[in-house]
Amino acid sequence: MRFCNIASGSSGNCTYVGDEDTHLIIDAGISGKRIEAGLNDLELTTPDVTGILITHEHTDHIGGLGVLARRYGLPIYATSGTIEAIRSMPRYKDIPDHLFHTISPDREFRLGDFGILPVPISHDAAEPVAYRLENKGKKISVATDLGIYDEHIVECMKDSDLLMLEANHDVHMLEVGRYPYLTKKRILGDKGHLSNDLCGRLLTELMSDRLQQVILGHLSQDNNLEELAYETVRLEVTMSDDNYRWGDFPVSIAKRDRRTECYAV
Repeated sequence: MRFCNIASGSSGNCTYVGDEDTHLIIDAGISGKRIEAGLNDLELTTPDVTGILITHEHTDHIGGLGVLARRYGLPIYATSGTIEAIRSMPRYKDIPDHLFHTISPDREFRLGDFGILPVPISHDAAEPVAYRLENKGKKISVATDLGIYDEHIVECMKDSDLLMLEANHDVHMLEVGRYPYLTKKRILGDKGHLSNDLCGRLLTELMSDRLQQVILGHLSQDNNLEELAYETVRLEVTMSDDNYRWGDFPVSIAKRDRRTECYAV
């Protein structure tokens, strides 16, 4: 499998996962032009995409969906709650019905050689999910936009070969920052976003001998710094009682304005 994050953050999200025959993107929250450019870097074009997996209906995850669907007729996979929420938005009403495919949380489905498990998460959206993708014994898990994590998420994503986890904000930066009180309360709540500290704690529960790569994603432009996210997560891992240590696997940061390298697992 190949993995490449094309963009990550509140300004837009899009991730590629694929193999020789099946090419998937998780979310389409940036322009079709930027998605096309990211795919071109991987020697692919937009019509090569097998399907679009949507995590939830917020604009930074579906902003480019209408263009991709109408122009290229790409199938869209999302939960019934997410599809209903998307269809209620005027700018997406003209997406043909046949392009929407309903998936169910905790029920695996297949696209090509991929077994895909939508994992229910806690976020202020209609029916949001994270995704676990398996192919030929390898596993990639992508979990962003969750206010908290639980044992079910850990169980679904343990023994992954590659993890992309949300490290959205530093709690202190958010508390003293310029956001309105209600926005701060939302982000810090159980249906908000995962802090650097919680990201580190989640990672400690997901470390295993199989883990080859960790990507920290969905960093807030206003309430986080790459160095701070990295160091906070590192400290959580270092202070854990687990046998694994920070140097046992590489950790990188997903950017909002350019893609990551392409990782193979």
